[in-house]
Amino acid sequence: MSRTGAAAAPASSLRLDKWLWAARFFKTRALATEAVSGGKVHVNGERCKPARKLHPGDRVRVHKGSWSMEVDVVALDDRRRPATEAEQLYTETPESRESREQEASRRRLEREARAPAPSGRPDKRERRKIRRFVRQDQGGTDE
Repeated sequence: MSRTGAAAAPASSLRLDKWLWAARFFKTRALATEAVSGGKVHVNGERCKPARKLHPGDRVRVHKGSWSMEVDVVALDDRRRPATEAEQLYTETPESRESREQEASRRRLEREARAPAPSGRPDKRERRKIRRFVRQDQGGTDE
């Protein structure tokens, strides 16, 4: 139901920035507008403006941070709903899903390959070793 009390007819087109916000790709419409204006969002392979009309069947590619996602628009909704309902507005392409999973596994392997973080604060003996090491770098004498 709309604000006037009558049921709203399903829209045949919707602004791109509004759809990105409703589909929960961005937290605010301002962030969605900024991303589209900055070239982080493409519709059907073309760079576009935030006010571009989006229709069901369009293909949208979103670059956000280190990940990229390509989706087909299934439905339009101008209201932000829970995440489970927002996922029904689009379907991710199989190529996009595969590349995201490969990127996630690559990042996971990199994280595991790095040296583990220290378990906590250094104890007295380790602090003394650190001080000696720093003094050597500064050309000081060792006590």
